[in-house]
This record gives sequence, structure tokens and C-alpha cells, in this order.
Amino acid sequence: MASSHCSIPIAVVVVPLLLAVAAAGSTPSGADDEQPALPAAEQEAVYHVLKSVNPGVDWRYLYPDDLCLSGPHGIVCDLFSGGGGDGGGPIVYHVVELNVGYVSDFSPNPPCGDDPAFSPRLSDNDFPFLRKLFFYGCFNGSSSPSSGRTLMPESFWDRLPSSLEELVFVGNPSLGGRLSSRVGSLIRLRRFVLTGTRISGDIPDAFGNLRSLQQLVLSGNRLRGRIPSSLGRCEALKILDLSGNRIAGSLPPGLGRLKALVKLDLSGNRIRGLVPGEFADLRRLEFLDLSHNSLTGGVPTALAAMANLKEVYLSGNRLGGKIPEIWENLGGILGIGMSGTDLVGGIPASMGVFLGKLCYLGLDNNRLQGRVPEQFRGLEGTAREINLENNQLSGRVPFSAGFVVGVGGKLKLAGNPGLCLDKVLQAAAGGPEKKAGILGYLGLCNETTATPLPVMDLQHGVGAAAGCCRRPWSVFFLCIIVVFFF
Repeated sequence: MASSHCSIPIAVVVVPLLLAVAAAGSTPSGADDEQPALPAAEQEAVYHVLKSVNPGVDWRYLYPDDLCLSGPHGIVCDLFSGGGGDGGGPIVYHVVELNVGYVSDFSPNPPCGDDPAFSPRLSDNDFPFLRKLFFYGCFNGSSSPSSGRTLMPESFWDRLPSSLEELVFVGNPSLGGRLSSRVGSLIRLRRFVLTGTRISGDIPDAFGNLRSLQQLVLSGNRLRGRIPSSLGRCEALKILDLSGNRIAGSLPPGLGRLKALVKLDLSGNRIRGLVPGEFADLRRLEFLDLSHNSLTGGVPTALAAMANLKEVYLSGNRLGGKIPEIWENLGGILGIGMSGTDLVGGIPASMGVFLGKLCYLGLDNNRLQGRVPEQFRGLEGTAREINLENNQLSGRVPFSAGFVVGVGGKLKLAGNPGLCLDKVLQAAAGGPEKKAGILGYLGLCNETTATPLPVMDLQHGVGAAAGCCRRPWSVFFLCIIVVFFF
């Protein structure tokens, strides 16, 4: 009969044994035959953590031996000298990672039960070398059915080991509580991820003490207050994601000091005011999402200095003004979202000249006027979606028939009654009798004036201006998951 115990990856057993053999030559005389082991107190602490997240499992029965040699996936150990790295004393194991919550068959961490809790055995004394603490799908609503949530105790922050470098919470929608200023004492922290919880309150100023922090992701929570200006001191930050909260106030100019920043996502909050000019110092930035806030002051000209920018999303802000001429040094951009931003004036021809790698362009639901620049044919080699719907554009659609057919419904021009097609494009669109086809909602151009010709309303038999079929579009913006390995 097959065993019901969790299978142990070969590497978990073989690699530590090989390391132990390699280290045997440096052990003191008389200890040549001794196997490196996890200290008994640390083993007990691991059992306590496992019991806290899933008390329904007899962890001691399943894993009675040294947890570093034959423990569950997710318990990761490393070899240290007995003195903690000074080269003296016997070689022993210490736990460096605690990963709980079953992710997949490829990452079968110890599963959490129906009533998980935070263990009080998470301290420097219990895990003096712990680098990573990871909770996946533990606090998901099955616990505490009366309240539907589990509160993160204040004492959790008090106990965390000072050696911690990564603290990660993913898939814990019923986890509530507040962030503590004591997080500022974790000065070795490089990565802090807390997504999709009920954690509320302000972001503590103490985050500014974390000078080694490279990734701060607090997306999809219920955080309020302002973005602390102290974050500008975290100059090692590469990823800052505070999206999907209830953060208000203005953008701190000090964020411009984060010169290592590659991704900045502040979308889906209540941030107001101008984008600071200091953002021009974010020269390494590749991904910028400020969409769905209350920003004003026009499209930020600071973008012109971000030569490494790949994606920029500003949709859902009342920016106003014209699209500035900032594109000359931004040839690497793949996606631009400026839907519903109260833009006026014309579309710069320079966008078609310099944005040779553009895949997505969203300028819909604005008040843009004039013609679609002929230079936009320069986008045909890379563009996969161009959305210019619901503006006040006019004149002949400049794209080639091959491009129009190739992108199909991803070329969105509805809601611009002044736009029209030449005969070639109309044929590609399926002809005037196919109004539901590709660009079939646009009429044929007058060859002299490049304005739409009157067409016959086939349903009512009377002349009608060629208009558009308005459709209830919600503001669209593109989401990209950026995975960074540190």
C-alpha cells in the first residue's frame, strides 16, 4: 500500500549529505563520523510553527527525524559553524527558510489547515539564521468563520528574527490587522510582499529604515493615509507596488531619489495633485503605472527623461492638457495607456515616428481632435492594439489594409464620427453593407475633402450621417506581472 506521507525531493536529502561530506574534513578531531544536525531547540520550534498553521496534522509522526535531512518541502536549511560563521565549533544545520501553504505539486509546502495561527516561536532565539518567511493561502476565510478574518497580532512583529531578509504573504484574503512600525527593525529585509489581504491603516514611516529593501509590494490591501516620504531613503528599491489600496494625498517628491527603481505601480488609489518633476530622476524605470487616481496637471513631462521606459499607464486621471512632445528618447516603449484622461488637441505625429516598438496604445475616451497622423503607419510593424475610441478625431484613417485586417477588432476607432475610410480600407472592412465588420461602422471618405460621405440607412431608408456604434466601454488598462529574482 502506498504511503500517504509527503514525498521528499531527492535534492533535500542528497545535497545536504554531500555538503556534510565536504565539510567533514574541517570538523574537529574525534568528530569525523558525526553527522551535522539541526539543534534540538530549533527542531522543536519548527514543529511548533507547523502545528500552528495546521494543528490537524501530526507533524512529529510524519517527520520524526532531523527536519533538515528528511523534513517537508518548504523547510530549507543551510550549514553553519557552531559559532555562527566564525570558523570555530562543529558544523551544524540551521533553518534559513520557512515556507508554509501548499502552492502546487512543484512547490508542495506544508499545507495550512482550517484554523491557522501565528506561532509565538518565531524569534531570534528560535531561528537565529532565518532568512525567509513565506505564507501562501493560509488565511483564506475558512478560519474564524464568525468574523471571516484572522487578525495579525502585534506580537508577530515583535518576535520576527532580525536575520530576516524576505517576508512574503500571498493569497491570504482574510488576514486583517495593521502594519507595525516595528518592521523598521528588520534592517536586513530585502523583500517584503503583502498582497490581497484586509490589512488596513497607514504605511509606517519606519519603512524608511530598511536601506537594504529591494522589493516592497503592498498591493490589493486596505491601506490608507499617505505614501510616507521616508520611502525615499530606501535607495536600493527596485520594485515599489502600492496598487489597489485607499492611499490618498500627493506623490512625495522624495520618491525621485529611488534611482534603482525599475517598477513603480501606484494605480487604483486616491492620490491627487501633480506628478513631481523629481520623477525625471527615475532613469532606470521600465514600468510606471499611476492609473486610476486623481492626478492632474497634464501628462508629466518627466517621462521624457525615462529612457528605459517600457510601459506607462496614466488612464483614469483627470490630467487634462495636450499630449506633449516627449517621445524622441522613448523608443523602447511597448505600452502606453492614457484612456479617459481629459486630453485635448491633436495626436502628435512624433508618436508614430519615435515609438517604433509600440504594441499597445490607449488614447480612448478623451477629447482629442484632428487627424490620425499619417506617421502612425510606422507603428504597423509592432502594434497589436490601438484604441482611439470616443474622441473627436476626423479625416481619413491612415492605416494600410493589411494592418487593419491583421489586428482586426483591436483597432478601435468607434465614437469618432468624423473619421472615414478610403475605398481600399472599406473593402478590407467588408464593404458598407457589413457595418458589424472590421471598421464597418466608418463611412467612405469624400475623395476631395477626406470627410465621410452620407450613406443610406438601410433599415429606415433615409439618408443618415455615417456615425459610430457607441459601445459601453470601461476604461481599459494593461496589467503585466513582473517577476524579479534577487
